[in-house]
Amino acid sequence: MGNKNNDLKKKRDRDRKINQQIENDRKVYEKEAKLLVLGTGDSGKSTFIKQTQLLFRDGFSEDEKMTFKKAIRINLIRHTKLLIRACRMLEIDLIKQNEEIADHFLEVKPDSNGNLSKKIVNDIKILWDDPAFKESFDRRSQFQIPDTAYHYFDNIDEVAKEDYIPSNVDILNCRIATSGVKVIEFPLSGIPTKIIDVGGQRSERRKWIHQFEDTTLVIYVVAISEYDQKLYEDESINRLHESLALFETTCKNYFLKKKDFLVLFNKKDIFKQKIKKIDLNVCFQKYKGGCQYKKATKYIKKRFFRRWKSGKRNLHHMFTIGTNTKNVKLVFKRVQEVVYEIFTKQGIL
Repeated sequence: MGNKNNDLKKKRDRDRKINQQIENDRKVYEKEAKLLVLGTGDSGKSTFIKQTQLLFRDGFSEDEKMTFKKAIRINLIRHTKLLIRACRMLEIDLIKQNEEIADHFLEVKPDSNGNLSKKIVNDIKILWDDPAFKESFDRRSQFQIPDTAYHYFDNIDEVAKEDYIPSNVDILNCRIATSGVKVIEFPLSGIPTKIIDVGGQRSERRKWIHQFEDTTLVIYVVAISEYDQKLYEDESINRLHESLALFETTCKNYFLKKKDFLVLFNKKDIFKQKIKKIDLNVCFQKYKGGCQYKKATKYIKKRFFRRWKSGKRNLHHMFTIGTNTKNVKLVFKRVQEVVYEIFTKQGIL
């Protein structure tokens, strides 16, 4: 009889410990913040993910730096070819002696390891110094090339060094299209946090739905500087129009209809320079504010807020520069505040 009672007691103790562990795990899970970063391709989503590694992790590993080094060098060759073709498409004449260099360069094939020969480096420098290249880059809304491409042209001597290791600025400016899903885990003021980046190109968006469940906060990134540019996938569609349409669709999604959103109106530095020359009415015909930064940004914000279907949730926003680490620190400070508000409302904190 005594052995039977001892066995029952051990079983009850074991069950109690298991139930306590389940309850502890549930509390930890509920307290975990899941930040879902969405937006169209090239909006700057992945740059914010990189900033997360710099701010909350140990930065980039040696293997990651080598991957970026290769991508930066290969992109230099690709972007040079893009500008050569753009000059010809836009009928902007290179300096006569540079035409032959351009013809030969179009035949260059990037080294699989990302190496740059002295001739390739010299030819790129000559072409980038040609006024036609600068003019075509200024007219990049008429073809597809990243806004940050100039950074590597201006720093080609450093990039071409044999012992070159990409700086944090180099990595933040490097454009590699996201394919699939990238998750980074980090503590945000004591709260276990996951930030999730998914590809923004149209072909990648079907993968988003699997990440919507249990989202704490949706961070929607908009590249406001792209108001005069077209999609990579469909050059009949304005990029900012596409972002607006996607924002509305995302807001209405069944899994996200009760979630708070933080809209990051990104690339405000590029927008501030561009708006001086190119009126926002090339994107929104009803806009009448002229080439003024404050009026233009206010109008863009209004267009997005019109698409918001509130219910019992909040829409937050910030104007940001994704490549500026100090600026992104402010973003995460705001994210922290919003997460605390959400968890307090839910009784988790």
